Amino acid sequence: MRTIEYTKIVDAVEKMCIEACYILEEDVIAAIEKAVEKESDSGAREILGQLLENAEIAERDLIPLCQDTGLAVFFVELGSEVVLGGGGGKSLSDAINEGVERGYERGYLRKSVVADPLKDRVNTKTNTPAIIHISQMRGDGLKISFMAKGGGCENKSAFKMFNPTAEKGEIIDWVVEVVRESGANACPPFVVGVGIGGDFEQCCIVSKKALLRKLDEPNKDVFYAELENEILAKVNSLGLGPQGLGGDTTALGVLIEAVPCHIASLPVAVNIECHSHRHKSVTL
Repeated sequence: MRTIEYTKIVDAVEKMCIEACYILEEDVIAAIEKAVEKESDSGAREILGQLLENAEIAERDLIPLCQDTGLAVFFVELGSEVVLGGGGGKSLSDAINEGVERGYERGYLRKSVVADPLKDRVNTKTNTPAIIHISQMRGDGLKISFMAKGGGCENKSAFKMFNPTAEKGEIIDWVVEVVRESGANACPPFVVGVGIGGDFEQCCIVSKKALLRKLDEPNKDVFYAELENEILAKVNSLGLGPQGLGGDTTALGVLIEAVPCHIASLPVAVNIECHSHRHKSVTL
């Protein structure tokens, strides 16, 4: 068995929250730079250049990339041989939430969580509770992946239960339509996460987890890697462009994850992410 101290997890999460909101990951920077080279519309190229400049300023001056520093979403891979040390009986989720509270306070990040969704919508003032998905794995490792999920793009995500007889083209058309309807409100260029399979809730979770993959990392299954490219090409042919003002770059990437499902089902979910794709992982 391996013991990981409670405070080590809190410290790691605090650091992740701040760094992810200040520093755009290299795969996103590279994708925007590549888009600048390929973009045929001068106005769109200028906007893409401004996105790169914004990222430079944020990292240099240690300020948030975007004022919406989002819900704190975590995907955790917990080794079966890991035990939590210290913390006075508190849990792994407690450690993550404590790290979020500290990170959002010390990083001067906007706190965007309301305690009740409908009744009174009072801000918790800590950006907690975080959204935490924990999967138990073999071994003694602990990997924590974080995503700051803004409201504008999250609001445009969608789910549909297809008939199991649906053809690939139907799914492509629906995903592209979801992106088209997202429009300028979700701050393109997008990163599009697609979940296929599972059931109602797993499909949606998988579509979000897909967003943690690097943009230059195609699906390991050739069929789905080709499907990613096909959807991306159709999305970019929409002409929506950066910030919805026209151009060739409506999305920086499409990331698909597929999981087993019931013989009578074919669920598909789309999770939209904006150009300020803030994600970070740490292994303890």
